[in-house]
Amino acid sequence: MPETKSLARDSVLYGGSTILVKMISWLLTSLFTYTLTQKDFGMMTNLYAYVALIIVILTFGMETGFFRFISQTEKYRSETVYSTTLITVGTIVLLFLFVFIYFFHSIRSHIWIDEIPDSYVRMVIIILSMDAFSAIPFAYLRYKKKAKKFGALKILNVALYTFFCLFFLVVCPWINQHYPSWISWFYVDNFRLGYVFVANLLATGIQTACLFPELTGFKYKFNSALAKKMLHYCFPLVIMGIAGMSNQVVDKIVFPEIYPASQETAFSELGIYGACFKLALIMMMFTQAFRYAYEPFVFEKSKDKDARQAYANVMKYFILFGLLVFLGVVFYLDIIKYFISPQFFSGLGIVPVVLLGELFFAVYFNLSFWYKLTDKTYWGTVFSVIACVIIIAVNFVFIPKYSYWACAWAAFIGNAVIMILAYFIGQKIYPIKYDLKTIGIYTGLALILYAVSYFAPIRNDWGHIAFNTPLIAIYLFVLVKRDLPLKEIPFINRFWKK
Repeated sequence: MPETKSLARDSVLYGGSTILVKMISWLLTSLFTYTLTQKDFGMMTNLYAYVALIIVILTFGMETGFFRFISQTEKYRSETVYSTTLITVGTIVLLFLFVFIYFFHSIRSHIWIDEIPDSYVRMVIIILSMDAFSAIPFAYLRYKKKAKKFGALKILNVALYTFFCLFFLVVCPWINQHYPSWISWFYVDNFRLGYVFVANLLATGIQTACLFPELTGFKYKFNSALAKKMLHYCFPLVIMGIAGMSNQVVDKIVFPEIYPASQETAFSELGIYGACFKLALIMMMFTQAFRYAYEPFVFEKSKDKDARQAYANVMKYFILFGLLVFLGVVFYLDIIKYFISPQFFSGLGIVPVVLLGELFFAVYFNLSFWYKLTDKTYWGTVFSVIACVIIIAVNFVFIPKYSYWACAWAAFIGNAVIMILAYFIGQKIYPIKYDLKTIGIYTGLALILYAVSYFAPIRNDWGHIAFNTPLIAIYLFVLVKRDLPLKEIPFINRFWKK
């Protein structure tokens, strides 16, 4: 029992801090869209997409490898595993930095287009290098069950990032307008996007410095045989990680390269897509919160006789509430849209497509636990590669003609395909009787309600909101009446007692 309570407490601290960090980062989108141009926001979207992908390569799946081998206490000392992992990842990061610094102009011209200033690229390289190396000390904190320090450092990073962004993008412009002599020695007004990277660099640097205690107090020992085993173990994870991350960021990486217009126009279009894509991340945060609770539940429940029925019930309610999130966002998009600057409103049409694409991916994640329970994890790589190929192909073929609409539909199609494949293959290997009838009813109802809203001849924002409110009430009424009686919900049910 104490172990269970400890696990629950640590899960709240790890998961809660991670979700809080993601939420604050998401909220900063509003600041960025109101203070940066479309072009600058597009550049930021492009560069951070590279960051996400390169970090996967630099860490080489060694976080998972670290947990895998440090648990083998009969073979290896924990200090040896940790120091070997640190040295391995540190060496990879240092080689990366050396190659990029020494051959900067040659490599830069082959990866980033000329419109992006060199100073931005250099800062991004340093940021992602620190993030990649810091992944191992953070993994060590988890191994040592130092959940409070883990969460505190993650929150410190995003708090500092937010503070520096507000300082450079809000406070400094105001001072520059009223008392320019105060900050003229360091502030340049047309370097606003650069200050976003400066803010990130400062926050990440301070966070990395705070991890110094996790890098000292033990004797560094490199076990070459262990390192080879770890790299061999982690290689498939890297392939799966690259494919999985590419599914999320490849559109933002390739867009400026293949959109048939000037670089400035291409980045402006990407900025519009990136800003509107952020609105749809409400669905991603919903699924992320669910994931932290669901993954431990799957493995804990796997030995129970009624496990498969429990998985089916969880899937049903997840989809029902996922569809509710979808309707909530699209029906009140006339209000939610002001989260971003009006200069990005031209891309709002992609939000429903991106929302459904994210829901498909979340359903795929819930379906795909069968390959984890049956130790057939190679299926994860297969599905990731299939989605990656589809997304890349659709983007390359259709971006030149349909701009960022191609990006939205590429993810929609790729995620839909692997969702369907995961279902049918999973039914052969680990059959579960999902309530497809109920899922189909609510999916059909949600799409009908969305169609009614979409084709309603109402152009006034508040009129549209007034029209949509009864529509979402219909969905809620059916949900409560058919599958979620209020008198069966804890806490609420006390108000239903006679």
